[in-house]
Amino acid sequence: MTEQHSSGQNSTAVTVVGLGPMGSALAETFLDTGRSLTVWNRTAGKADALVAKGARCAATVAEAVAASPVTITCLNDYATMYQVFDSAGGAFQGRTLVNLTSGTPAEARATADWAAERDLAYLDGAIMVPPPLVGQPESVFLYAGRREVFDRHRATLAFLGDPRHLGADPGLAVLFNTALLEMMYATLNGFLHGAALVGSANVPAAEFAELALGWFMPVVLDPASLAEQAPNLDEGAYPGDLGTMHMNLNALEHIVRTSVEQGVHSDQPRLMKELAEHAIAQGHGTENYFAMFEIFKKG
Repeated sequence: MTEQHSSGQNSTAVTVVGLGPMGSALAETFLDTGRSLTVWNRTAGKADALVAKGARCAATVAEAVAASPVTITCLNDYATMYQVFDSAGGAFQGRTLVNLTSGTPAEARATADWAAERDLAYLDGAIMVPPPLVGQPESVFLYAGRREVFDRHRATLAFLGDPRHLGADPGLAVLFNTALLEMMYATLNGFLHGAALVGSANVPAAEFAELALGWFMPVVLDPASLAEQAPNLDEGAYPGDLGTMHMNLNALEHIVRTSVEQGVHSDQPRLMKELAEHAIAQGHGTENYFAMFEIFKKG
C-alpha cells in the first residue's frame, strides 16, 4: 500500500470530513496554521464559516477525499463513518484516513481491515481534549496503526496537539481513550459522592473541595506515587506491610454504613465493598489494595 505523491497533489493539503463541534475545531486549527483545507459535511451549511475563512467545500465525499493526501474525520460513530465514506469509491486509493471517531477497539480493527481492502492507509485515533483546546501544545491526541503511516503525517497531526503513537494495533487508541475516560468518571464520582456525604451535614461543597482537592488528592493520591506502583502491577507484587485488603474492607464498610446513616446514595460504596470482599475471597486479603488489579483483569 503506497500513497500518491504526484506533483499535482498538494502535500500540505488536508481534508476534514464531518463538521460537528470537534470536526469544526479541527478544521479551524488547520486554517489557522495556513494549511490548504477542503471540508465536507452532510449539512453543507455548516461549512459556510470555514469557507469564509478560506476553506474549500467539496460537493461530494469523493471530491473531498481526492483533494488531499490525508483525510481526517470525526463523526458520531463508526456506522456513520461507513455510511459517509462508502460513496468515496476509488478516490481513497493511495491516500490516508485518520479516523478520530469514538468507538471500541473491535470497531477500530474492523475499520482498519475495511481500509486495507480499499488500498487506504489508516490511523485510528482519539482526541483527549474538548474542542476549545484543539491546537494547543499541551493537548494530547492518541493514534494507533502502522508506524510508517503515523510518521508520514506526524507533522500534519502535530498542528492539532501532541501526537502520541501507541502501537501498530489499530484498536489501541480507543482502548486507551476508554481507560482514561473510565478513570475520569471514577474520580469525578468519588469527588461528587464525597461532597454529597459532607453535604449531608450541611457542609458546603466548596469547603470540602478545599481539603479534598487542595490537599488530599495531590498528597495522598499523588500521581508520582501511583506511577511508582505501576511496575508492581505488571509483576503481580502487592506487599501488605503498609496496609492489607482486610484493612481496606473495614474502611469501605464504614463508608457504606455512613452513607446509609446520612441518607446518601450508597450503591457506589457498596460496589467497592463487594469488590474488596471478592478480592479477599480470591486470596488477596493480606495483600495491599493494588491487588484489586488481579480482580479487574478477569472478565
